[in-house]
Amino acid sequence: MSESHTHRHNSERRLLWALLLISGFMLVEVVGGILSGSLALLADAGHMLTDAASLLLAWGAARTARRPADALRTYGYHRIQILAALLNGLAFILLVGWITYEAVQRMLQPVEVMGGMMLVVAVLGLLVNIAAFAILHGGARSDLNLRGAVVHVLGDLLGSVAAIVAAGVILLTGWMPIDPLLSLLVALLILRSAWYVVKSSAHILLEGTPEDVDVELLRRILSERVPAVVDVHHVHVWSLTPERPLLTLHVTVAEEQECAAVLAAVKTLLRERFGITHSTVQVEAGECADH
Repeated sequence: MSESHTHRHNSERRLLWALLLISGFMLVEVVGGILSGSLALLADAGHMLTDAASLLLAWGAARTARRPADALRTYGYHRIQILAALLNGLAFILLVGWITYEAVQRMLQPVEVMGGMMLVVAVLGLLVNIAAFAILHGGARSDLNLRGAVVHVLGDLLGSVAAIVAAGVILLTGWMPIDPLLSLLVALLILRSAWYVVKSSAHILLEGTPEDVDVELLRRILSERVPAVVDVHHVHVWSLTPERPLLTLHVTVAEEQECAAVLAAVKTLLRERFGITHSTVQVEAGECADH
């Protein structure tokens, strides 16, 4: 078994275990929130839902990346995860709207919350999130999918801490408004993650330029580092997923220059300087045919 195959298998296994932990406890937290009357627990369950969806997307991405391209999908099936992320992000924004509405209603008309049950469920949720973090963190340094999943689980840790604080305040003081107030804090955490998902996935689906690629800098470096290049134009950079940038461009060279050598030099520079391994470069001697 190759090292890369072993790495992918290890990543899938970590993501799957974290997904099962988060998803399983999310259901427990929903039941606990309903029985205890705690909106903070329900809000944290909503946050865990965003994380479960993110983990599912990451796990699905790790698996679908194996599928080869075919006649109908010449780029493969990588964009499925981006489309799913956009839909999930929009659903999470609606979830934030529901939590906010319920929180306002509960501040106007406080609801009795069973602090003891809420505290037990919140502490269990914190332990589950710590376990999920430990599972993912072991491979986070070398895998972008895992690194993204770790960020979401850290957000869940904050949600569990908020629920624990709310339960403690209710048990000690009986002040019920702390529950909807902290649920609003969790809603803000969800909104931040959801907005990032919507913004990033929409940018990719609109064939936007990857954030870490400066087109003008790319043109200048190619012109400076490859002496035979006279002009760089028709530059188009986009991505299938955040980790898979694609590029097409035209380079004009003097007629006496060897096109094959220029092509090799440009592709090497794109790979080493910008991390773009899939590029289509048209080398032209003289006037561009597209003009």
